[in-house]
Amino acid sequence: MTRPLEVDSHDTATNQTAAARTDEGRLDEVFSFRELARLDEALTMSSRETGLHFTLYVGELRTPTRTHAEELHARSGAHPTDSVLIAVSPGQRVVEVVTGAGAARRLPDRACALAVLSMTSSFSSGDLVGGIVNGLRQLSDQAGHPAGLRTH
Repeated sequence: MTRPLEVDSHDTATNQTAAARTDEGRLDEVFSFRELARLDEALTMSSRETGLHFTLYVGELRTPTRTHAEELHARSGAHPTDSVLIAVSPGQRVVEVVTGAGAARRLPDRACALAVLSMTSSFSSGDLVGGIVNGLRQLSDQAGHPAGLRTH
């Protein structure tokens, strides 16, 4: 049985902490400590680099999966407009990327689709964590830096 994992990005510079939980079982039974650290680092870096709030959900999604992912996105934080949710359901072979209105201006559907394609390619070779990390990198690169942080 797949245990859902929800992880919010965090910024250690502002002392916000990551929230991770499963409905049943312990996190170390789902992902190793090293895998959790990789996911946390990727979420943190994506959020810092873009100014968007990235959230990850790994677990079973109710059908229709898109509607469930949108519900999760709506609950993903104080500012869903600038949030991006990546929902991965390995058992269902589904990946949903939900962007708020502000995030969607910087992450068009085409960019999200390419990131999902990259993730699913890694997933098919058995690399769940690597696929998620690479997808986050692609989305971060596409979104770029927020206007206030641009250096050029």
